[in-house]
Amino acid sequence: MRPTSSHLFLCCCLLLAIGWSLPARADVLLTAKSVSMPGVRLQAVTVSLAEDPAGGLHLQLHADRADVPAMGWRRLGLTLDGNLRRDDRLRWILDGNVQLAGAPGGALSDAQANIVLSQAANTLLVDLVQNKAHASTALPLDQPTHAQIKLDNLPAGWLQGLLGTVWSGRTTGGRVDAELALDLRDNGVQSSGQFTLDDVGFDTPSGTLAGQQLNGSGRFSLDTTNGPARMDLDASLRGGELLLGPLYASLPDHPVQIGLRASAEKGALELSRLRVTDADALQLDGALAFDAKGTLKTLKLDRLHASFPAAYQRYGKAWLSTLGLRDMRIEGQLNGSLDLRADGPRSFAFSTDGLDLADADGRLAIAGLHGGLDWSITDDRPATTLGWRSLQFYKIPSGAAQASWQSRGGTLSLQQPLPMPLLGGQLRVGELDWRPGAAKGQRLETSLVLTGVDMAAFSKAIGWPAFPGTLAGAIPSLRWVDDRFELQGGLSASLFDGYMDITRLSLQQPFGPNPVLSGDIALKQLDLAQITSVFDFGSITGRLDGSINDLRLVGWSPVAFKASLLAGSGGRISQRAVNNLTAVGGGGIAAGLQGAVLKLFKTFGYKQIGLNCTLQGTVCQMSGLEPTDDGYTIVEGSGLPRLQVIGHQTQVDWPTLVQRLHDAINGAGPQVR
Repeated sequence: MRPTSSHLFLCCCLLLAIGWSLPARADVLLTAKSVSMPGVRLQAVTVSLAEDPAGGLHLQLHADRADVPAMGWRRLGLTLDGNLRRDDRLRWILDGNVQLAGAPGGALSDAQANIVLSQAANTLLVDLVQNKAHASTALPLDQPTHAQIKLDNLPAGWLQGLLGTVWSGRTTGGRVDAELALDLRDNGVQSSGQFTLDDVGFDTPSGTLAGQQLNGSGRFSLDTTNGPARMDLDASLRGGELLLGPLYASLPDHPVQIGLRASAEKGALELSRLRVTDADALQLDGALAFDAKGTLKTLKLDRLHASFPAAYQRYGKAWLSTLGLRDMRIEGQLNGSLDLRADGPRSFAFSTDGLDLADADGRLAIAGLHGGLDWSITDDRPATTLGWRSLQFYKIPSGAAQASWQSRGGTLSLQQPLPMPLLGGQLRVGELDWRPGAAKGQRLETSLVLTGVDMAAFSKAIGWPAFPGTLAGAIPSLRWVDDRFELQGGLSASLFDGYMDITRLSLQQPFGPNPVLSGDIALKQLDLAQITSVFDFGSITGRLDGSINDLRLVGWSPVAFKASLLAGSGGRISQRAVNNLTAVGGGGIAAGLQGAVLKLFKTFGYKQIGLNCTLQGTVCQMSGLEPTDDGYTIVEGSGLPRLQVIGHQTQVDWPTLVQRLHDAINGAGPQVR
């Protein structure tokens, strides 16, 4: 860094006092195996003085190795070459070139130096210039370990040596101006002053702390003596990006005030004081701590005030994305606090007078959120109330509700049952216990009762055809275990004049990019006439029973199930439905029936219809009522003309089967391939 390099060369120049104390004469050669001064050690040192034809003396100094451990400088090569003269005020002046080999960021690899030593003023002055960078340093001769330094347009990479003594991070670009005092001690450095940043960047091996294109100014103090390195910083930053563990900031063009008190030791970093003030977006006071691997140990926010949407765009977008909530729309204000440790949360609280939020995928939307929650893993907390004007979960809308909560013994509990209007019916939440501090195992348990939910409205909400009927059922236990929701009991839907029962339902990673849904579905006595009218499949009368077991959806697309559908009590089937069933089974247009006879009838009697499909990956294993010589029976006719539909394909590509069903339902005609 510039203070380091300038201080190093000033100390080196003090060696010349040996020569300066001699009478002015040419051809003086001094060598030393090593030279040690407070905080500095030089090895294999050579100093030569020769008469300069232009006047004064030509000085050359070389050290094979220069070390300043407290500043993070080791094994540097040093060369100083210039003209040494004495002016009329008896000051020694050296003008020349200085070169450091191996310094971080190429610091002083080829710099011009002007060094002035005044015994009368008890001062050593050094000016160093390389390209656009300039450093000016003043040291008292009777205290050479103290320096007053002014830096202009300093490449941030030159600071790497000092930063390396404090933490594992590295600078990645930008420039720094500063005015500071520096004291070099045997066991470290002490420094304080003010600085200006221009497009400065930094990062760490773990990636948990980083900055990019940071601009601003501030004051600092640094002490690396007597234990962990300690730093106080008060800065005003404009623009750029900043990452502090889970806190990511895309800073605005106007000033954001940041204050911190940090300590670092053996790669671990603790921010015992962190204050951020962004007037129209975020104000917070808290603390942060990371271990040597960059893993978050503590995030404590004692005071948080967020104003949306600015707070989301600048500070919350990245963090909410890690929770699966992307491209959020948030309006309103929020106050809160948080205590998060490596093993999970210890406490949180928030309150709002009005907050609207929604994600772009329609998985979660809340309008008019008001009230708050208050939870602690150890302490009992006062009761709170949280309500909303409307709530939408996975595109299923519900109406206004208000819930009472209280935290006791680490469990946040609903104080009384919560009724919620839902699609013409009601969802009633019974007992609900949530353990936010549970790192694994059971985190939540509740019971639910659904009554009178309109199936047509439900179907429309999730993009299905408009099914008639109502949805009702009781879920005696719904649990959140590890990363999945598990349904104990079942749901029953009154559907197509029959019933659909859903059991063993679980939802894993509900807010992740690829939620995993699994369960079993049983169908009982569904009216086929109503089903086929909804799907425009062709007319079939009779009653349908069936099951879809071991159902597994990933990202809401089926990857496995065992489906069995049976209409075993007979009925009638239209010519179009015959054609569509034939296409689904991969048979001919009139498989099992003469085409000429088929054209004479619009409907046919059947004894039973059966179709089975076992999906594994992208292949569906097909079967029907019973095997035949060349396939399997899908429709067994009854009466005359005798109808029999045979499926010939036992293995069907799943996308192909889906396309066949789509064509059949939408009246595109059977497409067999």
